[in-house]
Amino acid sequence: MTQTQKILVTGATGTVGRQVVAELLDRGHEVRALTRDAGKASFPAGVEVVEGDLTEPDGLAPALEGVTGLHLITFGGAAFSPLETGPRILELAKSARVRRVTVLHGGGPTPLEDAVRAGDGVDWTVLMPVEFMANALEWADGIVASGEVREPFVDRLSAMVHEGDIGAVAAVALTEEGHGGQEYVITGPDVLTVGDKVKTIAAAVSREITLVELTEEQAIAQWRAAGLPEDVIGFLLMAYGDTPEVGRTVSGTVEKVTGRPARTFTRWAAEHADAFTKRS
Repeated sequence: MTQTQKILVTGATGTVGRQVVAELLDRGHEVRALTRDAGKASFPAGVEVVEGDLTEPDGLAPALEGVTGLHLITFGGAAFSPLETGPRILELAKSARVRRVTVLHGGGPTPLEDAVRAGDGVDWTVLMPVEFMANALEWADGIVASGEVREPFVDRLSAMVHEGDIGAVAAVALTEEGHGGQEYVITGPDVLTVGDKVKTIAAAVSREITLVELTEEQAIAQWRAAGLPEDVIGFLLMAYGDTPEVGRTVSGTVEKVTGRPARTFTRWAAEHADAFTKRS
C-alpha cells in the first residue's frame, strides 16, 4: 500500500469520475470531489465535497490546496463544451505542488488535454478508454418493455471496458510512480459482438432477449427519434460501421497497471441486472 494521499477528482459525479472516487477510497486515499452543485451531489462517506467549475479556474485554488494528484475531464460547464482553461488549471496545479495529473481522453484532440501534455512540472497520464460497458444501459428500456435490442452493425467488434477498471487505472496513476508521460488505452479482457453482449445480458437476467438488426437507414431514423444531434449520429455510424482497430483490440493495460485482470462483461451484466428487469 502506498502512503495515504489526497486527490482532487473533477467530473466526480460522472460515469468515470465516480469510479475514480471509489477506487481511491478502496486504496485508502483521501478524496476531494469537485462539483458545480454540492447540494445535488451524493458521494460515499469520507469524501470531501467542494464546489467549483473548470470553466472558472481561478476559483479552483482552494480546492487544490494540499492535494498531490488531480484527475481532469476535458469538457465543462452546463453545456459540456471543450475546456479552454487548461493552461490556467495546470498553472494553479503546479503552484499548489500537485505532483500527478490524469486526464480522461475526450475521443479526440481537446485544448485541455493538449495543455496537460505540454505541461511541465507534473507527471501526466492520459486515460484512453474504449467503449464503456455502461453503454449497454441504452438497451435497458427496450429489453424491459419488449425483450428486444434493436441495433445496426451487429457483427461489429468491441473490447469494451468496465468503468471500474478505468477508475482503477486512474487511481494507480494518481498515487504511484512510473506513469508519467504515458497514454493508456484501457480495454476489457474480451472482444465482443453485439450478439455476444445481448446473450450475456440475457443470461444475467434469465430472460430471452431478441436481437433485431437494423439497416443503416433504420438506425439513423431511430437515433433521430431519440433526439441525437447529427454530429453524434455521424460519429456512431463511423464508430459502429467501421470500428477503429484500437476499439476492438485487447490492450492488457488494466492488468499491467493494476496487477489484476480486467473485469468481464459477464461481471458487469450481473452487477447491473436490475437495470434490465425494472422500468425506470
